[in-house]
Amino acid sequence: MTALDNVFLEIFPGEVHAIIGENGAGKSTLMKILSGVYPDYEGQLYVDQKEISFRNPREAQEYGVAIIHQELNLIPHLNVAENVFLGREPLTKSGFVDYKKLFKDTQTILSRLKLKVSPKAKVNDLKVGQQQIVEIAKALSTESKIIIMDEPTSALTETEVEILFSIIRDLKKHNVAVIYISHKLSELFRIADRVTALRDGKYIGSDLIQNLDEPKLIRMMVGKKMDDFFIKSNHTRNEEILKVEGLSLFDISRQRKIVNEISFNVKKGEVVGIFGLMGAGRTETFETLFGLHAKYTTGSVTIDGDKKEFKSSADAIDAGLPLLPEDRKLEGLILEMNIAKNISLSCLEKIQKYGLLQKKLENTLSRDYIQKLRIKAVNQYQQTKKLSGGNQQKVVLAKWLSTHPKVLLLDEPTRGIDINAKNEIYKLISELTASGMGIVFISSELPEILAISDRILTMAEGRLTGEFQPAKTNQEELLNAVIPRKTA
Repeated sequence: MTALDNVFLEIFPGEVHAIIGENGAGKSTLMKILSGVYPDYEGQLYVDQKEISFRNPREAQEYGVAIIHQELNLIPHLNVAENVFLGREPLTKSGFVDYKKLFKDTQTILSRLKLKVSPKAKVNDLKVGQQQIVEIAKALSTESKIIIMDEPTSALTETEVEILFSIIRDLKKHNVAVIYISHKLSELFRIADRVTALRDGKYIGSDLIQNLDEPKLIRMMVGKKMDDFFIKSNHTRNEEILKVEGLSLFDISRQRKIVNEISFNVKKGEVVGIFGLMGAGRTETFETLFGLHAKYTTGSVTIDGDKKEFKSSADAIDAGLPLLPEDRKLEGLILEMNIAKNISLSCLEKIQKYGLLQKKLENTLSRDYIQKLRIKAVNQYQQTKKLSGGNQQKVVLAKWLSTHPKVLLLDEPTRGIDINAKNEIYKLISELTASGMGIVFISSELPEILAISDRILTMAEGRLTGEFQPAKTNQEELLNAVIPRKTA
């Protein structure tokens, strides 16, 4: 199989060159060649008009090429500073790591990025968005000529995106070239100078951003018009399927509530969107509902008229309230396992007889969901890690749909997937709500929240701050509702 076929790319100093294409279009493969991850390929690579063949990422780095990976490439048990300068640590005269300089240099970069975390903080204690900024700090620390940014804003808040764009503009002034990959097309009109499109591993074309609009970008990416994409249907009924009253989560270490008296309801066939900035408590609310912090939780949850008490996530799943997590690779899937095993993990009782797992039942179950969810895979035995981001997300959905849920909690369900895959997720949400299922979903993308929700709840500092009807609100009003307010 050919991942790239005669692709052409030209990058100039001081420009932001966006690369667009669906998952599987060849973007990541091309970037791995440029950054030295894949040394075996046909064709030529030139840096400063000199033909180069990188044997590994270290050589690419020495030539001034750095990459910020979409899938975080950090070592979780090391601190921030150790990750930023990994392999390039400053040394004392006696040859030991100069931690004083290490922390000072890291703090300088973090201050530039306005990330308020300690250089000594462990990476696995940070939120996904904070880890993304650490990845950016790592690339900036190399003082590169070319920086590749693969979906750098996928987990960032609006404020953090503005900081990143400010950094990019500063890099341009210093003649640094940025190769920018994003599925958020609106970003390209704000930051890109030129755009190159790939489709099925082939070069489709390049143009100045000023000559393009969103429909043209979509046609370049997928060969379809915008009119062919998802249009929301309303399936809301009158019956209440989920009621949450006074839900709170107490953080012992900080001696305060990080989820504070949350109350809302969901009707059958309804999509309730939750919008807030990073640190608003959105993910913690979902985790609390899912029974992950039962010892520190107060409040009540009622599903289909029955009041529930969750002592664990298993109780939530049994009650019909599963959670699709924000980080599908770390928390939603076992990447080394195949599709069939990932799907069946949540419902082992359905594929066993006399206490023994039945391969035939497992295969039938997984094939059914591969077909229903239109998962693009060789077969059910394909390793999950070899699927595109959108298809991995569908496997997580299949895993939970096999439990026949009443309400689905979706935390950033379209993060890091292309517009076509997003469209398929939206259609699936529409199909599920048509059957009477309730959906509660978190998204950091305001256009998505407005397009998919029947109602929108806003959050700030662990509290609900408002409820809005999509047809009667706008992005400015929603943003105003999620900005933390100082109290006297």
